[in-house]
Amino acid sequence: MERSEIILIGPIGVGKSTVGKVLAEMLSIPQCSMDEYRWSYYEEIGYDKNCAKRIEESEGFLGVYRYWKQFEIYAVERLLEENNNCVFDFGAGHSVYENSSYLSRAIKALKNYKSVVLLLPANDIACSVEVLDSRNNFESQQEKELNRHFIEHRSNYDLAKYIVYTEGLQPEGVANEILTCLSS
Repeated sequence: MERSEIILIGPIGVGKSTVGKVLAEMLSIPQCSMDEYRWSYYEEIGYDKNCAKRIEESEGFLGVYRYWKQFEIYAVERLLEENNNCVFDFGAGHSVYENSSYLSRAIKALKNYKSVVLLLPANDIACSVEVLDSRNNFESQQEKELNRHFIEHRSNYDLAKYIVYTEGLQPEGVANEILTCLSS
């Protein structure tokens, strides 16, 4: 059975949470933001802040990103299992999986949702990178590279049922564009 919730995915700073809030208000349904739930879900299966800190000290931010993956897929499954009839906005990494078994789990978790929307600034990858680099205050080159990875990675495109380009639109315009896509 297909579900009618809207799930927003995409890179850091593309506006998932902001657009999610606008959509939720427009549709008079709750917004469910991964950022509000993720740490408690991670802790359910043993996330260790001290371990993450040690990894960051030795491997940098990308090492922590790799450590997070096992927790991110679990958080996606839990968020969708626990909540319904809402607009979901995932954290940028929650739709990007290099590990094929994690990607398979994400595909399975999202298979019954007809409205998985990938938000990107533009159809052109270089333009999207440029827009998001100027919008975000990344603390390191690694974070910039990671966001480029989120823009380019195939799993976002594999999971999305729709792609909406945000450049030049205010959040209300993006929300309206999403609703137009979903109604066609």
